[in-house]
Amino acid sequence: MSYFLPHIAAMEGYVPGEQPDEGGFVKLNTNENPYPPSPHVIERLRSTDLDALRLYPDPEATGVRRRLAGLFGVEIDQTMIGNGSDELLSIILRCFAGPGDAVAYPVPTYSYYKKLIHIQGATEATVPFGPDFELPPLLADTAARLILLANPNSPSGTLIPTAAIESLAAFHSGIVVVDEAYVDFADAGCTELLERCPNVIVLRTMSKSFSLAGMRLGFALASAKLIAGMWKVKDHYNVNRLGLAAAEAAIDDIGWMRENARRICATRDELTAGLQRLGFHVWKSAANFVFARVPGTAALNAGSLYEELKRRRVLVRYFNQPGLDDCVRISVGTDKEIGTLFAQLESLLSG
Repeated sequence: MSYFLPHIAAMEGYVPGEQPDEGGFVKLNTNENPYPPSPHVIERLRSTDLDALRLYPDPEATGVRRRLAGLFGVEIDQTMIGNGSDELLSIILRCFAGPGDAVAYPVPTYSYYKKLIHIQGATEATVPFGPDFELPPLLADTAARLILLANPNSPSGTLIPTAAIESLAAFHSGIVVVDEAYVDFADAGCTELLERCPNVIVLRTMSKSFSLAGMRLGFALASAKLIAGMWKVKDHYNVNRLGLAAAEAAIDDIGWMRENARRICATRDELTAGLQRLGFHVWKSAANFVFARVPGTAALNAGSLYEELKRRRVLVRYFNQPGLDDCVRISVGTDKEIGTLFAQLESLLSG
């Protein structure tokens, strides 16, 4: 006998990328930033009144939201802070999708969407991407209450033009969520749609470009009406005091994040070119990782290549599922880390 609700008992859990217990790995598998957060973050955390940790944090995250409003040119009531953008995705699913409701998204993409949909007892309406990960036209025909769109997409790193997303939002009668976890490594973004598309919610995270994955900070931008409704579902003290202090300091030093993003994009271009020289097919990435198909003439297939790199203490991401099982996803590390990767790849592929 299972004590769980039937749909929970039947579902599969999300499996995140490996986090090794020991050091010594070149870790290129979970899209973490290879550079530290702004020194202002460290200073702010060190100067935090530790006695205040016995008190609850600001449930409205006023300091962070005020800074976001100024940064993006929106009103403060158009912003919400989450314990990572994953919590905001959970809030959105609880707000807009109930048992039996359809939630649409193109595949392959961030597999955590599937878990959140199943928790709600909602149903998936998936539409395959094309070979170049362009926006599938059939996505607009799903009649779903909610569309989820990772842009840039993961695992492909590809970017859908803002104009195409605006057309989708104009046609769709429900909510369109644009999950922009990696957008700071791209040349575009959808925050401009908030003025013209009342059904659009833009999500961003401070895990990637701000180097704060360990703090679990994300934010949503949308119309004040949508944010007000989502506020009813949000846990009241969802982000802790240290997280809020770190977020404020990181936004105050936005130039640090942008410079690190620039460095990562430069290394990404070198990583792409190097993989192509080795015969990989690499999709054009607008993220802090690349998605690469292992050449069919290589001595190892993608799964074996992943295992051999791991044995040599280099971690990349391998998705053992149809359509992805001939590819690896590689996070952009430091130039030194990428050099180590190439040394191992050249050795393995030449054998």
